[in-house]
Amino acid sequence: MNNFIIAVDGPAGSGKQRISKYIAKKYNLFHLDSGVLYRRMASTILKQKIDYNNQFNIKRLIDEIIYLSPRNHKSLRTENIGNITSKIAITPLVRKFVNNQQKIIVKEMLKLYIGCVIDGRDIGSKVFRDAKIKLFIEVPAEIRAKRRHKQLIALGEKSIYGQILKEINLRDKTDKRRKESPLIKPARAIIIDNSNNFQKTIIQIKKALIEIK
Repeated sequence: MNNFIIAVDGPAGSGKQRISKYIAKKYNLFHLDSGVLYRRMASTILKQKIDYNNQFNIKRLIDEIIYLSPRNHKSLRTENIGNITSKIAITPLVRKFVNNQQKIIVKEMLKLYIGCVIDGRDIGSKVFRDAKIKLFIEVPAEIRAKRRHKQLIALGEKSIYGQILKEINLRDKTDKRRKESPLIKPARAIIIDNSNNFQKTIIQIKKALIEIK
């Protein structure tokens, strides 16, 4: 297969990025973490002290951006940026812009790679509906909260498990109920349970991607 797309969707903290990185490395594909694009916008908003509740300000920021880099960096993974990201991500204006950026990036990367794996919350249901393979990652909120809490502690940030769990549940509710591209299991998506150790997840992934040679 050439020029194919693998869509990886799932709720916040479900391990979409790790799974997508594994797939990209194993099958020599380009990996695009759509969340990085939203986080880059949130980082700019934070640095420029932009009122993200004002649609005019958001529109002006978007008009100034020519290209969003898909390159990830640990500085984009702070809880502060994450909170702003969750707020701007529900804005139709922002989602439309980021979705367009994803398509531009993937189009260019398909000139260099045989395929792309993209993770997010509306990849298979909205952005790349014709993806060759669609995966939907499931992990209970409690497990996701424990993993995020541990991650933040490792980064040297203060973290309270109860607060993290509350934020994840709120994020899930927001993602599922938003009018623009709500979080859903896309049609034809294969469910991957990432609740246990990653070796068990890998077994499921290999089974789902058996047709890739």
